[in-house]
Amino acid sequence: MREQSILDLLQKELVVAVGCTEPVAIALASATAKKYITDQVQNVEVLASGNVIKNAKSVGIPGTKTTGLDFAAALGIVAGDASKQLEVLADATSKDEENALKLLSEKKVTVSLADSSTKLFIEIKLYGENEYSRVIISEDHTNISLIEVNGETIYEQESVSKKKDDTTNTDESSLTIDSIFEFVKEVDVKHLALVQKSIELNFAIGEEGLKNEYGLNVGKTIQENVKKGILSDDLVSYSMSLASAGSDARMAGSLSPVMANSGSGNQGIAVTLPVVAVGKKLGVDKETMLRAVTLSHLITIHIKEKFGRLSALCGVTAAGMGASGAIVYLLGGELPHVKAAVQNTIGNVSGMICDGAKAGCAMKVSTCTSAAVQSAIMALNNKEIQSTDGFIHDDVEKSIENFCRLGNEGTNETDKLVLKMMLEK
Repeated sequence: MREQSILDLLQKELVVAVGCTEPVAIALASATAKKYITDQVQNVEVLASGNVIKNAKSVGIPGTKTTGLDFAAALGIVAGDASKQLEVLADATSKDEENALKLLSEKKVTVSLADSSTKLFIEIKLYGENEYSRVIISEDHTNISLIEVNGETIYEQESVSKKKDDTTNTDESSLTIDSIFEFVKEVDVKHLALVQKSIELNFAIGEEGLKNEYGLNVGKTIQENVKKGILSDDLVSYSMSLASAGSDARMAGSLSPVMANSGSGNQGIAVTLPVVAVGKKLGVDKETMLRAVTLSHLITIHIKEKFGRLSALCGVTAAGMGASGAIVYLLGGELPHVKAAVQNTIGNVSGMICDGAKAGCAMKVSTCTSAAVQSAIMALNNKEIQSTDGFIHDDVEKSIENFCRLGNEGTNETDKLVLKMMLEK
């Protein structure tokens, strides 16, 4: 795979976001729809797929104390700047929160489960006194696939998945662990400014989570228990505390931007911060750190291209696989060790289900970070889960395919049951 193609892929999949990407995508859809309505909004309909509902139901929304799909849509209408994409709510104020809550109190916003098989699907319908607009986001958090105004379609896009099906030998599908490792070793680091930005942004929110009270305070609790001597001050503890603290802050609605990976801010955090933490503990130079984080990003992008944006399984597991390979790189390992680390992580955390975005996600980030470090150390000691065990294959690419099949084919009923349990509470 050509170097420029990989750089283009990084540009596509590393995106700055403020807030959890599912409620933010809802806000983006409603802000877009509002652009086509000059009347005062009388009624708002939000239709979303089950996976979007799971992730937008309970997670914090940047700069506010309120949660929910209806609130995300209302806030997008009163304060959203659609031109800012996943930073659509970056400028929202407390007054905007009041105005959004007023729409809810007047019962102008309704939320329903969409009749769509697409896992990432959001439909917003806005009604004014004499006007109507409808916007659909599907398959990707910023992919506006339909805009309809007063019954007239003014924009419609071909399905992202259909375009992929119609394209043979896409850049994403030609990516492998081998080609990623070769790229990371040879690329001129002057081309990796976006990766460097991911280190800076995500480290900042990790530090923020360690200093302040957010959510379950998973990262801060680990840090405090290291200071007490209950936990060791080692690679695992620092990696877990820094990464989970970033998730603590993000899931609680911090206004700090993060660099998302493959459509998820938590994945962006879990891809970068375990690697950054290990690098800082080891005292590696800036270039080595940059190459390692690039490796982590690209392994995760490679896996997520097959896994999909949303699933019944936790996407942070894929980030753990990327981080494990990068930690091997920091510790001086070569390509076979990287592959072994990914294999070990696949065999460890593959069964972790997704029950929506929320404060508890920070614990899953912590768990996958611990698994990443352990898997890397095992690999460096030439210990690798064998192909005789479980669904692990002797080829890491086949193991990745099996993991993705598990998420896409084997868990549809789990997905429905989890959503049912969440909505019955």
